[in-house]
Amino acid sequence: MTLVAALLLDALFGEPHALWDRWPHPAVLMGRAVAWTDRTLNDRTRLRGVVAVLILVTGAGLLGLFLAALPGPIAEVIVGAILLAQRSLADHVQAVARALRMSIPEGRHAVSMIVGRDTAAMDSPAIARAAIESGAENFSDGVVAPAFWFALGGLPGLLIYKVVNTADSMIGHRTPRHEQFGWAAARLDDLLNLAPARLSALLIWLTHPRSAWGPIIAEARLHRSPNAGWPEAAMARALDVALSGPRAYHGEMRDYPWVHPQGRRTIGPAEIAASVRVLWQAWAILLAVAVLLAL
Repeated sequence: MTLVAALLLDALFGEPHALWDRWPHPAVLMGRAVAWTDRTLNDRTRLRGVVAVLILVTGAGLLGLFLAALPGPIAEVIVGAILLAQRSLADHVQAVARALRMSIPEGRHAVSMIVGRDTAAMDSPAIARAAIESGAENFSDGVVAPAFWFALGGLPGLLIYKVVNTADSMIGHRTPRHEQFGWAAARLDDLLNLAPARLSALLIWLTHPRSAWGPIIAEARLHRSPNAGWPEAAMARALDVALSGPRAYHGEMRDYPWVHPQGRRTIGPAEIAASVRVLWQAWAILLAVAVLLAL
């Protein structure tokens, strides 16, 4: 029942900002560990990148074993709740809807807090698409994947997943400095997210199972990521909106294919708010599954 308790604790209270104003968040500590490996080991080779990942995974696993060995389930529940992100995810996406209702510039600023693409020239539909896509993708790697690995491997599994995911976000990029060194982190993150991404798509699809599953599979495979396309394709059909499509990164336009291209393209705050409701509905199904597994 530790996973159930952690899911509920996160959903009820989210991030205790007063605590993180005084102490570094565990994700921040993981980021510092990844940055240390980047500073000390990065000679732009795959071998050193593999060593870095082994150090991070071993450290996270040992820390998880230590915390799990503490008396009672309190440590597991608290750490699990901290590393699940349903409440903060829903709040951040909903904030974009509120800001966009006020003005497009405020919507651009709000969405820039949760996406990596260029936001300066976005219109209302582009802001909405970015927020909805970010919500769907982060539901997978911020909620379902941590819950999945927590259920399978306890705190060691959860901490290993989170440190690998953090490493991928920091060094898993195709830049001159990280293309080789970050290869192991990126590939391991892809592997750890294979099952959770597809489970996330299923959970989202179950909230509105009016569309066929086949098109979701087909469109997910068109995505540049082996995993992110799954929850995104499911969310597009749950809302009947078109997602993805052309967007700019670092001043360069990229012609990505549309997901569910026949869906509505003129979207705004209402569709963002609807996506948040879908995220909570999918979370409720995940909670029900966790309860059944616990019983």
